[in-house]
Amino acid sequence: MSARLISRILAVICGITASPALRAEPGVFHDRIVFGESAALEGPAAALGLGMREGILAAFLEANAAGGVSGRRLELVSRDDGYEPQRAIENTNRLINEDQVFALVGEVGTPTSRAAQPIAKEARVPFIGPFTGAGFLRDPALANVVNVRASYDQETEAWIEHLTTDLGITRIALFYQDDSFGLAGRAGVLAALQKRSMNLVAEGTYMRNTTAVKTALLAIRKARPQAVGMVGTYTACAEFIKLARRIGLDAVFVNISFVGSNALAKELGTEGHGVVVSQVVPFPEDTSIPLVARYQKALKAADQEAEFGFVSLEGYIVGRLVVEALGRLDQNATRSGLLAAIKQGGPFELGGITLSYSPTKNQGMDQIFLTRIEGDGSIKPVVRLGD
Repeated sequence: MSARLISRILAVICGITASPALRAEPGVFHDRIVFGESAALEGPAAALGLGMREGILAAFLEANAAGGVSGRRLELVSRDDGYEPQRAIENTNRLINEDQVFALVGEVGTPTSRAAQPIAKEARVPFIGPFTGAGFLRDPALANVVNVRASYDQETEAWIEHLTTDLGITRIALFYQDDSFGLAGRAGVLAALQKRSMNLVAEGTYMRNTTAVKTALLAIRKARPQAVGMVGTYTACAEFIKLARRIGLDAVFVNISFVGSNALAKELGTEGHGVVVSQVVPFPEDTSIPLVARYQKALKAADQEAEFGFVSLEGYIVGRLVVEALGRLDQNATRSGLLAAIKQGGPFELGGITLSYSPTKNQGMDQIFLTRIEGDGSIKPVVRLGD
């Protein structure tokens, strides 16, 4: 046997024996780790997808500027789904099969998450920090899911508690998006009302990615509600509130966090005075919280023109969770190792905000904060309604 042939055989043998050790997880390279995101980057919900992307990127760029995680920089591939489930399905398949991402982060919306999460589960890809409080994602049996924010049930319970206790309101109506997002919010409102032996006085719906709200508004106005809970996106909710004010519906308007407070305030302009929005992250201007101060610095380092907001702060927290969890792993970054580091590695102290997980709890935060839009379009934190 020739020396040349022997060399070839040895090379093949070495390649076979070495390949398991050298084979990395998809998206993991010697110098970088690649994450994927499907979100609304254009269309009537674009401010939400762009805000989440902006916050995640700020956290990633902050980590990269400090040398990355174990010498690897973090990258994000973002694909636009327009807040439509079918496009989210296409994006998720592409991110997993073509882009070969390590994990999915910052999915925006309940209907899109409902469509994308089963694909990620089947592929055993981590599904981290979706921008939704839908209850189905809180099922601990979903081993690949990690939530950051509080649930819609917790937000709507806070609504009803404050409306009834702070303002003595008894007549509450509901305006919601006619899909899994709206129905998730509706279920939370009904549970909170039933807890107090109350019922909705009226309800009305609109179709996703539209501002066709007039039919819902007229149905709700007939019931003369004192407050209207709103489970929708900023364009539709703003249209409802502006029309309601013009036809004389005198009610307290309370929005769920997904609405996007900053975008809602801009859409409403001078007609936003008194509109309430529940939040699942701290006030993004409160630099007495170390996490918020760090977020502001990171956001401006990423983009000097960026504006502070609740959505990008949530994205930043999602990004920081990823960075901190990766930091608990060794050089051998794996999908299962990332999930174990989050769910079994103890709490994540992020500077005034703590994310706590366990094998039976996949939601890191439980806090609800209240804010109110002022007449000048600014947003103010409030402890109780009526203050």
